[in-house]
Amino acid sequence: MIRIPSGHTPGKTRRLPDMAAVFFRLVGGSVILILTGILLLLVTESLPFFANSPAADFLTGERWNPTSAQPGYGILSLIAGTLITTLGAMLIAVPLGIMAALWLTEAARPAVREWVKPAIELLSAVPSVVIGFLGITLLAPAVAALSGRPNGLNAASGSVLLAIMALPTIISMTEDALRSVPASLREASLALGASRWETMTRVVLPAARPGVFAAVMLGLGRAIGETMTVLMIAGNTPSIPGSFFDPVRTLTATIAIELGEVPMGSVHYHALFAVGLALFVITFLINLAADLVMRRQARLLAPRREKQS
Repeated sequence: MIRIPSGHTPGKTRRLPDMAAVFFRLVGGSVILILTGILLLLVTESLPFFANSPAADFLTGERWNPTSAQPGYGILSLIAGTLITTLGAMLIAVPLGIMAALWLTEAARPAVREWVKPAIELLSAVPSVVIGFLGITLLAPAVAALSGRPNGLNAASGSVLLAIMALPTIISMTEDALRSVPASLREASLALGASRWETMTRVVLPAARPGVFAAVMLGLGRAIGETMTVLMIAGNTPSIPGSFFDPVRTLTATIAIELGEVPMGSVHYHALFAVGLALFVITFLINLAADLVMRRQARLLAPRREKQS
């Protein structure tokens, strides 16, 4: 839109600012400021702890017991618990999520898709405490019977529930990525004699690879940041697990359990902020690696798309 101020010639016109662009810049800047504020809070509250405890001992120590006569502030067992539950969740959720998205996009009837997709998205609205309760009452006894352990509160149960919570994100975003693949690629593959399965797995899925990878990474973020479910089902034992059937405690569960009871300003209080800082750094590094991989895949796929066009 052009406005001509009074007293000015048409050659000296001025374009009004694009309000949408200004709005999105403000939103983007606000997100950056919020993240910066969170990081500064974690750093400033962690510094008193690191002033008396070496960071190397904090990261590599296996003993987390801040309330004993000889306190231990090692988070290696907490990191191991977080990683094993997240790894187990991804081993379940990624193949199931991709196959479900392929079925919804390429094979399901429209009437079935209209019912199934809202049901999957509705699963993400179920509170995590409800999923944890169902896990304790239904899943844990089955895992205990399968593993021969006294109870099923362990990393395996936590992985299954985290996979259930990550599935809606992975399925929905993967389906969107698959739908963005041009129909001409499918038609060309089928015309050359490829079967429907070969078209889905060798043409459509590779073409949607950046979007699928983004869906997996968002599902990973959903799993690694979950608190209440793993607090209820994973056993809450701060020790390095020897298998998926051992009880574990995650970084998020540790903060949730202890921060409300610890005296403000104590060493234990600042140590929990250090745990939060470690979780922030781990999440940031995972997202940074995902972004670099996605950019590399986009560069590799760009020449192919130019040739196809």
